[in-house]
Amino acid sequence: MLQVQTKPIDHETAMPIRRSILFAGSLLLVGGAMLSCSKPSAVEAPLAPTAEQKLPGPTTLAVLFELVRKIDPEASISDNTAEFRLENRQLVLVGDEAAGRMRIMTPIAQADQLEEPVLQRMLQANFDAVLDSRYAIAQGVVWSVFIHPLPPLDEAQFVNAVGQVYIAADTFGTTYSSGAFTFGGGDSSEMHNKLLEELRKRMEIET
Repeated sequence: MLQVQTKPIDHETAMPIRRSILFAGSLLLVGGAMLSCSKPSAVEAPLAPTAEQKLPGPTTLAVLFELVRKIDPEASISDNTAEFRLENRQLVLVGDEAAGRMRIMTPIAQADQLEEPVLQRMLQANFDAVLDSRYAIAQGVVWSVFIHPLPPLDEAQFVNAVGQVYIAADTFGTTYSSGAFTFGGGDSSEMHNKLLEELRKRMEIET
């Protein structure tokens, strides 16, 4: 099994990571604006809801931010972004209610520190092992990221998303797994179940 040692994101790289977070948030917002402002094609497609329109379903960023506070009472929440800690990792939730999209992500390593076989293994894992979360590169950083429409997302899906993002980052360089429905007899599924149970307890969700 191919293994790689990744260095934690240290203080020296904290500012680029912060800029990456803001960059990701701005892309999400710009994407929503482009959907709202684009010219209709020959086949009329429904436009993304504007900020004034109500989205279907009960899920809003405010609801997700409350769930984040249950995970980490010291979470930093501003506008459309929440930064919070789970165990030893810093996670970021970014959403856009106008576009009806959200994402959860955590930085893993500097992309230029990784050799080509590791990057290839990362893409292979995207096909069969990390499921709803994904490995991705943006602004020179490797991320574990979950991207989903905002309105249909419920509490159970949110818990599962946080767990998958965390475990995909934690297993990067070893099993490259998000912990759920993995092949083989590894430990990732057990780790995933324990993490989900802990998250449910923090968020007071009945099983």
